[in-house]
Amino acid sequence: MCGINGFVSLKNQPVSQTDIEKMNQAINYRGPDDRGIFIDRNVGLGHLRLAILDLSQSGHQPMIYTHQGRTAVITFNGEVYNFFEIRSELEQKGYVFDSQTDTEVLAAAYLEYGTECLSKFNGMFAFVIYDKEESILFGARDRFGKKPLKYYFDGDRFIFSSELKAILTHAIPRQVDGKAIYDFLTLQYVPAPRTGFVHIQKLEQGHYFTLSLKDGRFTKQKYFSLNYIPRYDRSQSEWETYVLEEIDRAVSLRMISDVPIGVFLSGGIDSSAVVASMSQFTDKVKTFSIRFGEKEFDEGVYAQQVSALYQTEHHECRVGPQDLLAHIENLFVHYEEPYADSSQLPTYMLSQYTRKYVTVALSGDGGDENFAGYDKYRVHLALLRYPWLAEALKIFPSRFLSSKINLIKRMGSLSPARRHYNLTNYFDEWLKSRWCMPGYNSSHQGVENIFENKVKEIHAEWINQILWLDFHSYVPDDLNVKTDMASMAHALEVRAPFLDHLFVLRMAEMPSRLKLDFFQGKKILRRALRSRLPRSVLTRQKHGFSVPIDAWFQHELRPYIREQFHDQESFIYTLFRREAIQHMLEEHQSKGGHGKRLWALLALEMWHKAYFS
Repeated sequence: MCGINGFVSLKNQPVSQTDIEKMNQAINYRGPDDRGIFIDRNVGLGHLRLAILDLSQSGHQPMIYTHQGRTAVITFNGEVYNFFEIRSELEQKGYVFDSQTDTEVLAAAYLEYGTECLSKFNGMFAFVIYDKEESILFGARDRFGKKPLKYYFDGDRFIFSSELKAILTHAIPRQVDGKAIYDFLTLQYVPAPRTGFVHIQKLEQGHYFTLSLKDGRFTKQKYFSLNYIPRYDRSQSEWETYVLEEIDRAVSLRMISDVPIGVFLSGGIDSSAVVASMSQFTDKVKTFSIRFGEKEFDEGVYAQQVSALYQTEHHECRVGPQDLLAHIENLFVHYEEPYADSSQLPTYMLSQYTRKYVTVALSGDGGDENFAGYDKYRVHLALLRYPWLAEALKIFPSRFLSSKINLIKRMGSLSPARRHYNLTNYFDEWLKSRWCMPGYNSSHQGVENIFENKVKEIHAEWINQILWLDFHSYVPDDLNVKTDMASMAHALEVRAPFLDHLFVLRMAEMPSRLKLDFFQGKKILRRALRSRLPRSVLTRQKHGFSVPIDAWFQHELRPYIREQFHDQESFIYTLFRREAIQHMLEEHQSKGGHGKRLWALLALEMWHKAYFS
C-alpha cells in the first residue's frame, strides 16, 4: 500500500522537484516508510511507500526497470498476490530481478506484454508507468477499484494521484460538479468517473489509460468485464464445497506478507468466514472489532463468539457520539469527495486502532455483493414476483406508511436499474423533486438514469443485473473508497478476499436461486459455513456496519446538528429549500427517521467548506 503522484507537462516545460515534493507531502500518511521522486525533464513521478513485501531499500519507488535497452519507470500502489508466478514466467524469458517486490515484476511484465499484462495480475492496484522509449504514460486501476487513481488533464498538463489533495497542490480551477452532487444525494457517494470537482476525474475500475507525450492524445480502455453466466451442472452440496474452497484460496493468497497481519471481525457472516478460513492456515490470528454503547448496533457479542471458537487474539475498540465530534471535521476533509456512508467513522477508528498491532488486515468486504445479502435485493425479488404489490399499496394513504413502504409503492412501474438507484433511500428522486430548489432539480433531472445506462452493458437475469450494478458502482465508489481512505489515513493495508476477481467471476456462475429468497440472503454461504461457524452467527439478522446516527442526532448530537444548519448562507441552502431542511430537523427531533439524510447534508456542507470556501 502506498501513495502515487505525477505531473506531466505536454508543453515540454521542465517539472519542478518541489512540485512533486508538495504532492507527496499532501498525502504523506499513505506511506510512512519511504518516499521518492523521479524526474525526466517534463515528466515527474512521486511515491510514498508503506513497506509490506521486501522491506529493504530494494523496494524504493519510483522504480526504474531496464531490460534489453527498454526502460519502464513505475509508481505503484497496491499488491499483486500472484507475482511469484508471473516472475517465474518472466525469468524463463530472460528477465532478471534485483528485489523480492511485486513492483519490479509489474514493470517487467509491462515491458514483455504491454497493456495485456493486466490480464495476468491478481490483486488490488493503481499504478502509472512511464515508458521512456515509446514516450507514453500507461496507468491502470484494478478490476473492482480497490485502489484509487484520480487525474486532471487540460491538454497542457496531466496531473494524477491516489488522492485529490495532491492534485489540488497545483493551480487548477475549482468548480462544483452539480451532476455529481445530484447523484450523491441519493447514493451517498459520487459514481465514477466524477469526483464532485468538474475538472478532476477518477479512472474507472477495470480500466487503463495511455497518454502520448508526443501528441498529447489521452485514451481510456476497459480491460475487464464481469459476466453472469449461470452454471447448472453443480448440485447445491457441490456449490457449498466449492464456495469454501474458493474462500480458502482467496484468503491464503492474501496472507503473503513480511509484516504482522490481522483481520477485521464485525461478528457478521462475511468477516467471520474470513477468520474461520484464516485459522486453517495459522493459529495466531489477531482480530479487531468495534463496539457501540447502543445495543441494537453492537455486534461485539457475536465477534467474541467467533474469537473464542478460533482462539484468536481479540481486540475491541469502542465508539460513541463524542468520537464523532472529535473526528468529524477531519473525516469529511480527508474523504475529499462528497461521501456520506456513516460507516466511514467506525472504519476510520477501527483502522487507527488496528494499526497499533498490525500493518495488514483482512476484511469481509464483498460478501453481500457476491451472495445477495442486502435487504434491497429481496425488495427487488418481491416486486419482480408480485408486480401488483406496489399498485396494491396505493390504496393506503402515505401518512400511514413508513418512508420505505411509500418508496416501494412509487417504484412499481420503474425498471430494476432505476429502482436500485432509489433503494439506498437517502434522497430518492421523489424527495429531491419536492425538497430541492426548482432550478437545481430542472438542471439535473434524468441523472437517475445513470444505472439504466450502465446496465445496458450486461445481458443477464434481473438479480444478476442488480449484483452487476453494485460491483460497478457501489463496490468501487462507496465500499472501497470507505476502506481505502480510512485505512490509508493510518498506513494500514486492508485486503478483501471476497473481492478476489477470480472468486467474484466464479460466484457469478452460481444460479441466483441459491443466493437468496424472500426470507434470506446469502443462503448458500450460510449453508456452506455450517461446519465452521456457530448457528447464532449464521442465523442472526443482517446488521450492517454503521453508526447509530439517528439516535445520536436525536439526543447527544442534537445541538451540534442544529448549529451546523443554522447559517442561511450555507451551500446546502443553494440546493434545498430552507423549509425542507427545517422540516427534517424538526421531524427528526420528534420521531427520528432523517438521520442518514442529515448526515448526507452535513457531509456535503463540510466538504464544500473545506474545498470551495
